[in-house]
Amino acid sequence: MTIIPKAIPNIQKDLVILEKNLKRMVSAKHPILYAAAEHLFSAGGKRIRPTIILLVALSTTETLEIFPEHKRLAEITEIIHTASLVHDDVIDECEKRRGVNTVHNTFSTKIAVLAGDFLFAQSSWYLANLNNLEVVKTISKVITDFAEGEVRQGLTCFDETISMNDYIEKSFYKTASLIASSCKAAAILSGTTLNTQHQLYLYGKHLGLAFQIVDDILDIIGSTDSLGKPAGLDLKNGNLTAPLIFALQENSELYKLIAREFQQNQDSDKAIRIIKNSNGIQKAYDLAQEHIQASIQALSKINNILAQKNLTYINHYIINRLC
Repeated sequence: MTIIPKAIPNIQKDLVILEKNLKRMVSAKHPILYAAAEHLFSAGGKRIRPTIILLVALSTTETLEIFPEHKRLAEITEIIHTASLVHDDVIDECEKRRGVNTVHNTFSTKIAVLAGDFLFAQSSWYLANLNNLEVVKTISKVITDFAEGEVRQGLTCFDETISMNDYIEKSFYKTASLIASSCKAAAILSGTTLNTQHQLYLYGKHLGLAFQIVDDILDIIGSTDSLGKPAGLDLKNGNLTAPLIFALQENSELYKLIAREFQQNQDSDKAIRIIKNSNGIQKAYDLAQEHIQASIQALSKINNILAQKNLTYINHYIINRLC
């Protein structure tokens, strides 16, 4: 499902064009690489990152229009995000993504890794062709953050001593960094002040953290059909998230399940029941709300009523995913 604010003119048209351009931009000489890349793009997605970039553009340019550079940045951002998903699916051994077979499940692990690398390379090439050094610096840092996030996640796998700070840092690297940097890069392309760029970065950072926390709640309370991937996958892979970390404070039985890595029959289901019967879900939701409010506070510091109106729409969408 694509995020389309009905009150904003021309967003829908630009997102439709983006869908077409994504497949064209990943064309490769080798047909298998192209097929692997096209496979995931064809499955669609929420396209929340491009939507945010286009809304930042509409809100911050002097003429209140989206520049061609903004549109290309939106496409680059989605390619980077998709590349990270391909690699994530390999690491997590995920069989489904967006309701369809993952790239490594459809082709092979080798092809999936190569396809992810290819997408990162393509995004870097298009990024360089924006001819804006500050934007290149801002977005290229995201790719190193992805790697940092994966390393941190690997080091804390089935680690019941993980702190909330560890979880937030990992979530920043894996999710919030791209959204924060995209907001800042869009503001740079609009020619805004350094303060506006900084506040939009903070807006994207806290929005991204809220998005990840909500995603982690949905992994516990959602269904395979609604998620487009198996529910409870984080638990099975040893990725301990906010709901579980909060639940650990109430029920020590979770420590036993984590210690044996949910290997016994029904361990994952039992852990989910324990989390649902604790205050873990509510506390995680409250944490997401804190970051939603922090993102709104950042918007209030840029003296731009239009940006506050347009971008707050995304805040409502993210937190209402749980409704």
